Amino acid sequence: MKKMFIFLLVLVLVFALAACTTNQGEAGDGDVAEERGLNGADAINTVVPGKFTVGFDQNFPPMGFVGDDGEFTGFDLELAAEVAQRLGLELVLQPIAWDAKDMELSTKNIDCIWNGFTMNGREELYTWTEPYMANNQVFVVKAGSGIESLADLAGKTVVVQMDSSAEAALGDRPDLVETFAAYLTAPDYENALMDLEAEAVDAVAMDEVVANYKIEKGGEDLLVLDEQLAAEEYGVGFLLGNEELRDIVQSTLEEMAAAGVMAKISNTWFGKDVTTIGK
Repeated sequence: MKKMFIFLLVLVLVFALAACTTNQGEAGDGDVAEERGLNGADAINTVVPGKFTVGFDQNFPPMGFVGDDGEFTGFDLELAAEVAQRLGLELVLQPIAWDAKDMELSTKNIDCIWNGFTMNGREELYTWTEPYMANNQVFVVKAGSGIESLADLAGKTVVVQMDSSAEAALGDRPDLVETFAAYLTAPDYENALMDLEAEAVDAVAMDEVVANYKIEKGGEDLLVLDEQLAAEEYGVGFLLGNEELRDIVQSTLEEMAAAGVMAKISNTWFGKDVTTIGK
């Protein structure tokens, strides 16, 4: 009888230990927030408690766009999803009109802007993470157009996305803009590139990372000029003064970089590690 009691006691202890181990394994990603003294995901100060709302341009591949399956996808959105998971937050992807991004932040419809968002020239307008990726502003033209340099844009029609980094870069180059026959704006780069394909315009000023992706995915008749308009860096932009949430996201990105997760996501989209955090 005594032996039977001891045997049953051992069984109870084994099952209790197993249950404890299982619960620890399933504790999930909200523990990251608790480890930082935040007392769980609900204590993270987001516009909607328990959710991380990311504003993005849904026509900006490969950073954020609508995939063939009709779902939102992209490099930046995968990074955001990983951050949200690690913090135990529900990711909410909020498409925004790019020229309305400041209003979206100020009215607290979104927590941040995360979609190939150029820091350069905007350093004092938002609270930023450290840059996580480098990019260039370039011109895209049709192959065989005879346009091979910035000087060849003289007398040509050039289009740019409104309120974009390319528009800002061209604002610093009035000498160049004055040579254009026409200087137009488009609501997004999808429309701008369609106009270029239709030969309604001669060139599009845009982000190199987007241009290369579009060319790789079927724009074989397009090419990027070797001469660049401007070099820049991407960061995650928060409402000016929101250092609390910025710091949480920044430290999570650093953890992801140290664990090789950012490099893995980058390789999926670009075939190499293009990220700059921790480099």
